[in-house]
Amino acid sequence: MTYRGIISFLTHDAPDGGAATLAQVLDARVREGELVEQLEGGAVRCFACGHRCLVRPGRRGICKVRFNKDGTLYVPAGYVAALQSDPTEKKPFFHVLPGSDTLTFGMLGCDFHCGYCQNWLTSQALRDDAAGVLPSDVTPDALVRLALRQGAKMVGSSYNEPLITAEWAVDVFKVARAHGLKTAFISNGNATPEVLQYIRPWTDCYKIDFKAMDDRRYRELGGVLQHVLDAIRMVYERGLWLELVTLVVPGFNDDDAQLARAADYIAAISPEIPWHVTAFHKDYKMTDPDDTSAETLLRACDIGARAGLKFIYAGNLPGRVGRWENTYCPDCGDLLIERSGYVIKQQRVGVDGRCPACSRRIPGVWC
Repeated sequence: MTYRGIISFLTHDAPDGGAATLAQVLDARVREGELVEQLEGGAVRCFACGHRCLVRPGRRGICKVRFNKDGTLYVPAGYVAALQSDPTEKKPFFHVLPGSDTLTFGMLGCDFHCGYCQNWLTSQALRDDAAGVLPSDVTPDALVRLALRQGAKMVGSSYNEPLITAEWAVDVFKVARAHGLKTAFISNGNATPEVLQYIRPWTDCYKIDFKAMDDRRYRELGGVLQHVLDAIRMVYERGLWLELVTLVVPGFNDDDAQLARAADYIAAISPEIPWHVTAFHKDYKMTDPDDTSAETLLRACDIGARAGLKFIYAGNLPGRVGRWENTYCPDCGDLLIERSGYVIKQQRVGVDGRCPACSRRIPGVWC
């Protein structure tokens, strides 16, 4: 089996010889969860995400893939449903090993239900009958061997919400770290202090989708704004390398007031956190809004700059957003990294992370 590209559909058989349901297939690929508190009557409290589900015996959490069987919380393990080695800039991480590749793996399930999800085939498993990607068994050792064979410098958990499969990600990251690879979560940011404490020893980088600055909008997606605001601060304070992404959706989160509040919040934590504002295109169930224009992204970048953010990037429209694809030194203005989409045309930040012109420290992971 090749792991290059998204994994193809596989056939699994139920114990009686008939076709297994997706739930049966997934429920056979689990281990005991660690992000859990035991409660009375066999119930458990799950800490994998901000929902903090109370899961009684025979029930599942909001994510649908963590479940309580006879008083024990079982969580996904031992498989991937999507796998690809592609540019680290695509995650997007613009301040992490520019020009490198990241082997990115995903499982199934999500604690949100975003109508514009580009990974809905994996994220909405067990929630949407049209989402039908099945798992492929694999070990952490095999994933890391593949990463090394592909020449990747980092291993990342993405394609579904990685917090709800944090135990498996940590299993993989332990092996990856032992082989000198960096590790990353590509997440919606609906985190808890418990899950961040759990992943911190094995995780280098963390990307959060900062979807809106309006709680009503977050609740439409299945989340709570304050949980994500808290997570942004917690991830930064724990010393993980953090980059934020806002997919700018016309009529949803593109008004100046929301964008300004988002930029101000980021700047209050640290003006050196990179903020990516990226272009929406019609996908999954959200087909009414127009695709995001370059002008809208440029407006968002200007708002971020006025808030004092030092590193702002416009994504998904290469060649149409001018300087906002590149990295410049905030002190001397020198062009440090020139990009066209995910292609690095020039990279001048040294392994010491400094501007070659003025020696300013440029935050990020450079070696």
